[in-house]
Amino acid sequence: MDGKRVVIIGGTGGLGFAAARAASAAGASVVVVSRSRSGVDRAVSALPERTEGFTLDVTDEVAVRTFFDGLGAFDHLIYSAGEPLMSSGLADTDIEDVRRFFEIRYFGALAAVKYGAPHIRPGGSVVLTGGTASTRPQHGTTAVSSVLAALEGLTRALAVELAPLRVNAVVPGIIRTQMWGGLPEADRDAMYRSLEERLPVGTVGEPGDVAETYLYLMRNKHSTGSTITIDGGNVLV
Repeated sequence: MDGKRVVIIGGTGGLGFAAARAASAAGASVVVVSRSRSGVDRAVSALPERTEGFTLDVTDEVAVRTFFDGLGAFDHLIYSAGEPLMSSGLADTDIEDVRRFFEIRYFGALAAVKYGAPHIRPGGSVVLTGGTASTRPQHGTTAVSSVLAALEGLTRALAVELAPLRVNAVVPGIIRTQMWGGLPEADRDAMYRSLEERLPVGTVGEPGDVAETYLYLMRNKHSTGSTITIDGGNVLV
């Protein structure tokens, strides 16, 4: 990754920040992007001096286009932006909340690739971020499962349309990130313990585990249209 420039939308926390740290450690120059100025400042201060940071509202198409037009050339785009996962039964689902969820997770990714791809250097790639609820939905995950399944379809379609630019997706299961920070601590710990007892690997994944997958997909020049699941075997059990 020496000499490569990696743009990470959603790069100030969770999986995106872990990817930023891993890419930086591998020699890349990282650009972290988030809608939160304070989040960008914290991430930039925690990463090497060569790191750049920008704020961006991914639901604003004009802003996304303007951002990429002013950014210049780069090598890889990671999209990991997203709000906390929604969980509610269909009868209690607010359709406007679902639309906003799609705006950030799906349409934000689509806009980022649409306006970012023309600036990616030959040999570069795009890595989107999905989730295992796409193939293993549970009660209360209608909105989540739908958008994550749409992202996987988008990954395959973009890999065909944008070839030879490579487009892949990382599909994580439950990972120890602030995504679950909205749960009471006791409930969160109980969820992790229950998962550890069930998973074939016996441990809950850490952000660094997923970051290694982002690196792999950026480096592997023969991978496109792929969705790589990293969930400790949860989809098997």
